[in-house]
Amino acid sequence: MNWDRIEGNWKQVKGEIKEQWGKLTDDEFDMIEGKRDKLVGKIQEKYGCTRDEADAQVSRWADEYDTRH
Repeated sequence: MNWDRIEGNWKQVKGEIKEQWGKLTDDEFDMIEGKRDKLVGKIQEKYGCTRDEADAQVSRWADEYDTRH
C-alpha cells in the first residue's frame, strides 16, 4: 500500500479510520494529518498496545483499504 495516497486523501479517509479506531478524537485526527507514524503512535497510546502491534494494525487496515479502493 502506498501510504502517500492515504495521506493525500486524508480528509476523505478519516471517516473510515474513525470506524476502525473509534477512541481517537477529531482533534487527534487533525494532529495526525495523514502521517502514518503519528497514527501508529496515537493507536499505541489510546489502545495500550505495543508500537509493533499498532503498526501491524495500520498495515492490515491499509491493505484492506487498498483492496476496497
